Amino acid sequence: MNAHTDPRLLTLAPGDNVSVLKATVAAGEDILIGGQSVHMPQTLGLGHKLAVAPIPAGEDVIKYAFPIGFAAQDIPLGAHVHIHNLTSRHTTVEIME
Repeated sequence: MNAHTDPRLLTLAPGDNVSVLKATVAAGEDILIGGQSVHMPQTLGLGHKLAVAPIPAGEDVIKYAFPIGFAAQDIPLGAHVHIHNLTSRHTTVEIME
């Protein structure tokens, strides 16, 4: 664990650009991510993802060394990464009858 990152964040694999919260972070808190202080505008609980690096729009969001989607907009360091700014790369399958 990086001593300059809040211990409530877990990075699952090297190269991930998101980390997972292991505990709640309250609105108004300042947390460290890679030695940088980030102000949390909302309370987020266990399992939510935070960007551990800026992720430009269109770039892959990497979790557990696997792209889970792409940034639908620029995602700044420390931002909550969820359906409001993450687009899935899942494809739909059309069933032919």
